Amino acid sequence: MGSTTGASGDRNDVVIIGAGHNGLVAACYLARAGLKVQVLERNDYIGGAAVSRKLYGDFTYSNCSYVCSLLRPEIMRALELPRFGLQVIPYEGGCTMMRDGGHLALYDNHDALRREIARHSPRDAEAYHRFSTDVIRQCKFIKPLLMREPPDPTSFKPRDLMELLYLGQRLNSIGEDRMYDTIRFWTMSAADFLDEYFESEIVKAHFAGSSIIGTALGPRSPGTAYVLLHHYMGDIDDTVGAWGFARGGMGAITAALTASLEASGGSVRTGAAVEQILVKNGRTTGVALASGEEINARLVISNMDVKRTFLKSMAAEHLPADFLTAVRRFKIRGSSGKLNIALDGLPRFPAIPEGSPCIRGDLHLTDSLEMMERAYDDWKDGRWSQAPYVDMLIPSQIDPTMAPDGKHYMSVFVQYCPYELADGPWTAAKRKAFGDTVIDAIARQSPDFKSLILHAEIRTPWDIENEVGLTEGNIFQGELTMDQLLFNRPVPGFAQYRTPINGLYMSGSSTHPGGGVMGAPGANAARRVLRDLGRAS
Repeated sequence: MGSTTGASGDRNDVVIIGAGHNGLVAACYLARAGLKVQVLERNDYIGGAAVSRKLYGDFTYSNCSYVCSLLRPEIMRALELPRFGLQVIPYEGGCTMMRDGGHLALYDNHDALRREIARHSPRDAEAYHRFSTDVIRQCKFIKPLLMREPPDPTSFKPRDLMELLYLGQRLNSIGEDRMYDTIRFWTMSAADFLDEYFESEIVKAHFAGSSIIGTALGPRSPGTAYVLLHHYMGDIDDTVGAWGFARGGMGAITAALTASLEASGGSVRTGAAVEQILVKNGRTTGVALASGEEINARLVISNMDVKRTFLKSMAAEHLPADFLTAVRRFKIRGSSGKLNIALDGLPRFPAIPEGSPCIRGDLHLTDSLEMMERAYDDWKDGRWSQAPYVDMLIPSQIDPTMAPDGKHYMSVFVQYCPYELADGPWTAAKRKAFGDTVIDAIARQSPDFKSLILHAEIRTPWDIENEVGLTEGNIFQGELTMDQLLFNRPVPGFAQYRTPINGLYMSGSSTHPGGGVMGAPGANAARRVLRDLGRAS
């Protein structure tokens, strides 16, 4: 195909808006196929929400996304990310601390975990094997769909019919009984799902945490069982559901992607905020930057979420009215906050036995589903949770590159924190009060925690939106509920990475299979572009 020349003098086949991980994945695949690719990033650093930043001294913060699990291993291999510096270190477990001073430790050793659960409920220890088997079975059913383009169920095109047949065969292969279980699972609440296995509140509370992370739903909300599963679909070193740290922080992922892209001839331009996607006669012609510069390209791929792409970066006159209505209805709700904390030493948690490896994993404070649901009630009322659910990690225990010797870095992900407060806009005072609420909650389990704090970055959904560009700070670029998955994501009829505008595609987490640092949306979008260009091989 021929290249076109932008106003800047560069010759681009493809311009990609946003240097987040999915945009970079798409760029890498297209550059390796021989296309001239330019990625435009509005910030002065690369990575979107997958970044490592030095915001205080020699501490490195993963200041948005914070853990690596979902990144597809086939993408890592195809783009040679380990060769470009990516190293993922599995962590060894986790722990939920209880208000009465007890704890539930989680270990990567299956038998050790069963013994730990048995301390709280011998019945639950027996049920854990059935639970883990059923969850892995669901993962095995869904994982092959992640790197496939969802079919259009209204289409009679051969490819769509073949994909529908493949989906039917996948469903049929699990057997009639499991088929019913799978259909139920996709619409259940996490609480109902866990009630079918466990009796202990602490056991249920620990496993329910994955069902609410990044989600504007509570554990009793229908659809949260699938969100729980979504967090189990990653793997590290062929261990399903394993989580780990990217050495050097989450920016190591996007740094490796950038190096892979540049090795294939592609480039990233920072400080290049896209103001508008240009359209003429129903086809994109390129983009206009906030500076006024226009960059022409035959194809444009938006790595922004669906609302930011079509409601803020395009003139409505170019889009069908029913499409715009569907975009406005797509649920992207802010519910998560983040704290990044520099510590003068390793905090002590009396609930955790001295020397336990579980402290080197994710640590939680919420010990019942009721406590979790009450935290969600605060969010519904337009307040940050007074007893928040936190997913906190101290990655510097495993990765010494993130903090100076003897110091530590703590990442704290928080549910729930609203994008819009009931009592008016976010202010510096309210942001501090939110941070103090989270710090106080941690301090109730760690008597020396506050005295060790050297610096804390506090980020609300409003801050995440304004810095990273995620609508309402939603980390998944849209809720992962059944009405917004597969061929419904983001809009029925446009779930195959194309848009109503010829030459304009989408690669972000608003598309199938959704959010997390996975890379699948970017890879799938690149394959769609290459098929449309007749370069499917």
